[in-house]
Amino acid sequence: MESLLVSSVSRACPFLARTPVSALRQMSTATAGACPASASAGAGLLPTAAPASPLGAGASVAAAATAASFAAAARNGKSQLLAAARECPVFGTALAVQQVRRSSSTAAAHAQARAASSAATFESMPSAYTSRQQAPMHPQPKKSDSAAVFEAMPKACASTTASGAFDYDVFFKDQLHKKHQDKSYRYFNNINRLAQLYPMAHTGTGEHVTVWCSNDYLGMSKHPEVVHAMKSTIDKYGAGAGGTRNIAGNAELHLSLERELASLHKKDAALVFSSCFVANDATLSTLASKMPGCVIFSDASNHASMIQGIRNSRAKKHVFKHNDLANLESQLQQYDLSVPKIIAFESVYSMSGNIGHIKEIGALAKKYNAITFLDEVHAVGMYGETGAGVAEYIDAMDDMDIITGTLGKAYGVVGGYIAASESLVDMVRSYAPGFIFTTSLPPAVVSGALTAIRHLKKSPVERAGQQLHTRMLKSTLTDLGIPVVPNPSHIVPVLVGDAETAKSVSDELLSRYKIYVQSINYPTVAVGEERLRITPTPGHGPELMDGLVAALKTIWTERGLKTETDWANEGGRAGVGIGKDIDQLVKAEDLRAVLQ
Repeated sequence: MESLLVSSVSRACPFLARTPVSALRQMSTATAGACPASASAGAGLLPTAAPASPLGAGASVAAAATAASFAAAARNGKSQLLAAARECPVFGTALAVQQVRRSSSTAAAHAQARAASSAATFESMPSAYTSRQQAPMHPQPKKSDSAAVFEAMPKACASTTASGAFDYDVFFKDQLHKKHQDKSYRYFNNINRLAQLYPMAHTGTGEHVTVWCSNDYLGMSKHPEVVHAMKSTIDKYGAGAGGTRNIAGNAELHLSLERELASLHKKDAALVFSSCFVANDATLSTLASKMPGCVIFSDASNHASMIQGIRNSRAKKHVFKHNDLANLESQLQQYDLSVPKIIAFESVYSMSGNIGHIKEIGALAKKYNAITFLDEVHAVGMYGETGAGVAEYIDAMDDMDIITGTLGKAYGVVGGYIAASESLVDMVRSYAPGFIFTTSLPPAVVSGALTAIRHLKKSPVERAGQQLHTRMLKSTLTDLGIPVVPNPSHIVPVLVGDAETAKSVSDELLSRYKIYVQSINYPTVAVGEERLRITPTPGHGPELMDGLVAALKTIWTERGLKTETDWANEGGRAGVGIGKDIDQLVKAEDLRAVLQ
């Protein structure tokens, strides 16, 4: 403390410069009350306005550092020194900054302490599991501590008012400015899909456009049977559920839907949630937090909902490289059979179109006594004889302990669910706040979901049509050199490689060609792997497909965007340009059998 009081940088502060060291020492040991005359504002030692400092901006930095020391010294009691310092325009602001920093750094300190105990676990962890701050693309020189403080000061001070109060609006605008700067700010287009003109929509101005990026993969949202069921249910039961499942929202429709989903996945029981984000979050956080010493093994490309559930569980976690079985096994080998473990992964990864190694991970789970958590969100309704997902198509449902899915994509409505053993489902039902304290799905939605599931159990025509159009589009774009990220699923990602360009291409498709394809950027995909995500449906026939292909060809040519060959010359990116040819999961003969 003594060295801080007499240091040249500290004396640059108007308050410290005008107050004798003896008075500062006396004030630091006395509780707040009558301040010594020599240190009072009346004595001219506390300036009412901040004078120009001989050290310029550096004085503010020094004041912030000194403020942290004084605040730490007086944290257990309100000293006269701290009370007086808060009235100084320079030192008071610095103290306010330190207060904001402490509140935000406390959580970070706890997180660092936890991470230190298992540092090896996090070596391969993607940014989504930590701070979501993207690492620089090129190595940066290490900054000194003083330089780091100096750079942080304007940002922190910008969030405080002249009186030292936290300025919420300035903080919010600063966060948005960062999103605009790194081109990851999200723009939502006004798109109103027209049931009778599927896959057409109208914009906010009423102009008709073709939608090529909907997750209503099979067009079930406008299916006559689904629409009729929902209208009839509204007439009979009204619009809302009336409460949570525990209060008034547990109707026969909900119970019927859960029985249907359990039957679909050949499990004992199922549980319906308001969305699959909630289902994943609630299930993973509940299971992993309840099982003593549970360890979670998570694929590096898992969806944000799974990451959130893992975070909320506060369980120990390992992140294995995407679809890397050897890496997963090396992590599993570290734990005894007595340790409870969950392996969490997806069947279809929605941004790349990759498919998880379901059978192989099931075998590893048995070998190391783990349970499996399979997210089939982008696969239910789309694969298998009854639409139960990829696990059904490859005959691996029995190898999976927990299967999660959505009612909001191939089934065309909204909601999520889990299917598993009766005891596991009942435990989640009894302990998960995300289920217990959420209003139940409206009866009409449940009725629509039931109708869609039952229809797609019997009818393979919709998914066969979707798969056929996916094959056609991938083949045509590849022949033109347009860089399709290779994958075996129904997703058609087209690599652009730059956030601003991807957004611009999306805008041009909409304004010039009346085609809506949303651009995808960080944090949904890695920086440098920005793309257009195209999802053909049974309704995107040859005429619509020709229009999309012609538009993409023109844009790629006029703008000189990178082709597959260009990416190959650069060593490849996101699977493009590495000479990898991937067959579609759904075999051609399966499609012919349905469509003949």
